[in-house]
Amino acid sequence: MKVVLAQHYGVCFGVRDALNQAEDLAREGRLTILGELVHNPIAKERLAALGAIESSLDAPGALTKKVMITAHGASDQAIATWRNRGYEVIDGTCPLVHQAHRALFSMARAGYHPTIVGKHGHVEVRGLTGDLPEASVIETVADIPALPPVARFGVVSQTTQPIDHVRRLVAALKEARPEAVVKFRDTVCQPTKNRQIALQTLLAGVDAMVVVGGKNSNNTLQLLVACKAAGKPSFHIERAEELQANWFTGFESVGITAGTSTLPETVAAVSTWLERL
Repeated sequence: MKVVLAQHYGVCFGVRDALNQAEDLAREGRLTILGELVHNPIAKERLAALGAIESSLDAPGALTKKVMITAHGASDQAIATWRNRGYEVIDGTCPLVHQAHRALFSMARAGYHPTIVGKHGHVEVRGLTGDLPEASVIETVADIPALPPVARFGVVSQTTQPIDHVRRLVAALKEARPEAVVKFRDTVCQPTKNRQIALQTLLAGVDAMVVVGGKNSNNTLQLLVACKAAGKPSFHIERAEELQANWFTGFESVGITAGTSTLPETVAAVSTWLERL
């Protein structure tokens, strides 16, 4: 069976840097990570093997003096709370998430109602709204009628949302509120865009797809959604050991893509397994 990798797939620079930073800190001494550093179970296992402790951003305290913010970011208020408790806070936030924070705050200061296109309750979205209690979140068009009657909306996106989905929701907001000014800052990260574009190219040339990444990884799940929307038989796995030969009976080719928190060695193992069929 022919195995084809997407042109862009797997771990992005923000995840790579956060993992490297956390691993270095864990080797140096005790470290608590305030949440899942990245949404990938294999990465979590690696960190745990080095002695890193996973806790929660909302925890009342930690067993170590060093605590680390995850790649998804956190509110300034949450970070200040940990510093005020006497902890050394290491910021593992992806630079592109910081960029989304700056864009949202800039528009809020200019008098726009802060609005995020993203998944309700996602850790990145909670970080974006944490310092702006008035902020609104749009996950689907069903959220638009409940938006407040304001004159100006300042819209950013969770960095891992599909850009086409974001643009559709921004257009729906403009249509629903024609009297309001809607200012949109595109904060979908380039790695997410690259993986979505590469996937669309790949889908045309394969019989089935394997999507590799954490079951709670938003960008991985969005890749899976795109595969299924194209009508391709698609299999979502976290590691090669989950693969089953009978899944691929009758297929002559299979494509592989992976979310931005999926490690390169995981993708390599999946590719090797499939090439042996």
